[in-house]
Amino acid sequence: MKIVFFGTSDFAEVVLKELLKSRHEVKLVVTQPDRKKGRHLHLSPPPTKALAISEDIRTFQPEDASGTESIEFLKNVGADLFVVVAFGQILKREVLGIPKYYSINLHTSLLPKYRGAAPVNWAIMNGDAVSGVTIIKMNERMDEGDVIVQKEVKIEREDTGITLNEKLSELGAKVLIDTIDLIEEKKESFHAQNGSLATYAPKLKKEGGIINWSDPAEKICNKVRGLMPWPGAYTSLEGKTVKIWKAEVTDILVGKGGGDGQIVDVVKGKGIVVRTGSGNLVIQHLQLEGKKILSADEFLRGHRVKMGSKFCR
Repeated sequence: MKIVFFGTSDFAEVVLKELLKSRHEVKLVVTQPDRKKGRHLHLSPPPTKALAISEDIRTFQPEDASGTESIEFLKNVGADLFVVVAFGQILKREVLGIPKYYSINLHTSLLPKYRGAAPVNWAIMNGDAVSGVTIIKMNERMDEGDVIVQKEVKIEREDTGITLNEKLSELGAKVLIDTIDLIEEKKESFHAQNGSLATYAPKLKKEGGIINWSDPAEKICNKVRGLMPWPGAYTSLEGKTVKIWKAEVTDILVGKGGGDGQIVDVVKGKGIVVRTGSGNLVIQHLQLEGKKILSADEFLRGHRVKMGSKFCR
């Protein structure tokens, strides 16, 4: 199969790397334009572009992949299939209809659950037991195409947005290649999504990382896990922003009293115990603004924390 691969992110790079090992031919990698990054705002290529260049594969970086010039360019590639993985632009019907077969998308949820930009993060934040990948035949409506293949993966208690993303990229790459084989052999089947079961996973925002200490400990813990690596779950202590990198619901018993967000105990080798709206949370790794990530023990050696101090929104 002659494939045009649309993808931009680290996740897409992992999938592309595996696809390049298959018997299928990637004729072109379409990715977002280079963006300014880092302290000095140097132009940086997307991960998929860097990989494509290293493999001597042609790249295309349109500001609008559905624009007139882009459509004419893509028509001349001679693709059998368009494969879309974390690309970052919505493709119009005129683009999706270009390849000989059709266009497919690898999505990191069990559609129709978690349509949208951040399904991995929301699955963890909502305390789901499973996630997975879905490959759909694309239409002009975001994440609403017919399902071709779907595979589940268990969300472990220690999974974060980082580790679950890694699991799904590995699973997704394998499922994608198997699906392309099915399409080539004309053995694929299509199943319409039940729109009444659809849920949405909106794009993450910086302000979404603020911890509400009146929430239950379990919900806060899931937020910490789900918002890694960005924007992270963060709070304020004595006027300074603190990002929480690792925490868990604790069965450490402390006396009643105190308000939400109050530090009620410090346990060496365990962490900082904080009262929440329901139950207690033990903070194990944290980061003061402008500083490096520290274990709770390391943090306490350099920062005096008084019992009764409060983390605030």
